[in-house]
This record gives sequence, structure tokens and C-alpha cells, in this order.
Amino acid sequence: MLHDHEKQKSLKRRFLFILGVLVVVSLTTMGLMVIFWDGMPLNMTTTYKRVFGGVILLYALIRIPRLFKKDIDEE
Repeated sequence: MLHDHEKQKSLKRRFLFILGVLVVVSLTTMGLMVIFWDGMPLNMTTTYKRVFGGVILLYALIRIPRLFKKDIDEE
């Protein structure tokens, strides 16, 4: 008998998990680029670039718990 931690994830769950990880990594990279890359062609002041990059990083942090959320129909 398999316990909860020994169950294999379905192919759909694995794909969505990998996609979610890629989204979080991409958002984190983009947020850091907006904050620290001075040559980025954004027509914003430094303060607005930092705030915008911070918002992107905050959204990436919000997405992390969703990676590990269990679907209701898979309980």
C-alpha cells in the first residue's frame, strides 16, 4: 500500500509543477533585471524601476505556495 508521500504525481501534475517553477524563476529574473540592469531600455526613473521590479518579485513570491497547493479533486 502506498502512503501519501510515496504516490507518484500524475503526468499533468508534474508538467504543471515544472511550468510553475519556470514561471517563478522567470519572474524572479525579470524583477531583478528591472531593478539592477541600468542599461535596460525602460523609460522610468530609478525609483519607479525599483518599485516595478519589487512588485514583480512580490508576485513571484506569491506564486511559490501555489506550486505546492494540492488540488481539491486529488485529495
